[in-house]
Amino acid sequence: MQIPGHIDPIVTPREITPRADGRIDLMGLSHLQIRQLFEESQLDEKAAKLRSKQVFHWIYHRGVTDFEAMTDISKTMRPWLADRFVIGRPEIVEAQVSSDGTRKWLLRTDDAQDYEMVFIPDADRGTLCISSQVGCTLNCRFCHTGTMRLVRNLTPGEIVGQVMLARDALGEWPKGNMASVAADEDEDEDDDVGHYTADGRMLTNIVLMGMGEPLYNFDNVRDAIKIVMHGDGLGLSRRRITLSTSGVVPMMARAGEEINVNLAVSLHAVTKEVRDELVPLNRKYGIDELLRACAEYPGISNARRITFEYVMLKDKNDSDADARELVSLIRQYKLPAKVNLIPFNPWPGATYECSDPKRIKHFSSIIFEAGISAPIRTPRGRDIMAACGQLKSSSEKKSRAELDRLAEEKQAALG
Repeated sequence: MQIPGHIDPIVTPREITPRADGRIDLMGLSHLQIRQLFEESQLDEKAAKLRSKQVFHWIYHRGVTDFEAMTDISKTMRPWLADRFVIGRPEIVEAQVSSDGTRKWLLRTDDAQDYEMVFIPDADRGTLCISSQVGCTLNCRFCHTGTMRLVRNLTPGEIVGQVMLARDALGEWPKGNMASVAADEDEDEDDDVGHYTADGRMLTNIVLMGMGEPLYNFDNVRDAIKIVMHGDGLGLSRRRITLSTSGVVPMMARAGEEINVNLAVSLHAVTKEVRDELVPLNRKYGIDELLRACAEYPGISNARRITFEYVMLKDKNDSDADARELVSLIRQYKLPAKVNLIPFNPWPGATYECSDPKRIKHFSSIIFEAGISAPIRTPRGRDIMAACGQLKSSSEKKSRAELDRLAEEKQAALG
C-alpha cells in the first residue's frame, strides 16, 4: 500500500477545456502568449505586438471582460477580437460571508470540478487565500482538504481567475479615462498608456494556502503569479505574495529562483514521529532536509524571513519541549524565521483537538523569549468552514436550483 505523500504525484498535463463556440479564453495568458495568438489569427507582427500589449493591460490591470470597453482599440478592431476570443472568470457556485467578514467562494471549472478561495479582511490589509489544485495528494492528517483525492492541477487561468474574481467582488479595479491612447496600428508601442489613479485597495496580499500543494503544480503556479506581479497587469509586489509548501524540497530552490515570493513552510511538528503522522510527506523529505532547503532559499534575510506554520494540536505537538526544540532547530540552521501558531480549526470527522488557549500562549512565549516572533493567528471564518485547514469542496455537487433555494431560505431566515 502506498504511503500517502511518500511518492511525488505525477499529474497528467491537462489542456484547457475547449469552448463550444470555438473562441479562446485569454484569462491566464501572458502578453507574449496573447501576441502569438493574435499573429496566428492573421494580425501582422506590428499590430499583434501593439494589440497584445493593450489587451493585456485591459484584462489584468483594468479588469475588463468586454472588448467593447477597450476604448484605446479602434471600433472596427473590437468585433474582430470578440469573434475570436473571450475573457473569462471562474463560475461562482456559492458565495458565503462569515460573521467576522471573511468571505468564501465555491468555484467551478469548465470541466465541472469544484475548488474554493477565501478573502480575509483586516484593519490594515486584506488577504486572498487561493487554491492551486482541485483536491490534494498530501493527506495531512489535520487538514480537511487532505481528505479529498487529488483531481487535477488548476490552470494558470483558473489560478489568476481567483484574483480577478476577488477584485470584481470587492470593486477594486482602477477608475479613469484610457482614451488618451491612440488606436492606430502604426503607433509606437512605448506611447503613454494613459493616466488614472487606483482606489484604495482592500485586497493587498495573496497567499497560496488554499486547496492543493503549489509546488506540485509548479509551472502553472509560476506562470499565474508572474501575471499577478506584472507591472502592466495586476501589479502586486512579490513582497505581498506568500507561497506555502508542505515541504516539496526539490522544488523549493527553483521556486525561489523563478517566482521569488515569500516562503511559508507547513512544519507542524519538530520530531520525525509526529511529523510523519501529521504531514506524511515528511517520510520522503525529512525535517533536516527541509530546513536545509529553507536555509538555502534565495533571498532570505532578517527583512525577508521564512514563515513556519505550526497548527496547535492538543497533547500532540504543543508541549514546552516541542517549543524549545523548535527554537533549537531554527537556531541550528541559522534561519531568519517567524512562527505562525495556528489554533486547530475543527472539521467533521477530525480526530484532533485544539490546544488550550493558555497552552498556546505559553508555547508562544517560549519562542518569543528566544528572540523569534511567534504570533498566534486569530481564527477567521470558522462558521463558514473558511478557516485554515477547513477548505474542502463538496463531492456532492448541488444543482443550481438547490443552491438558489438554499440562498432564499437563508435570506428569509435573516429577515
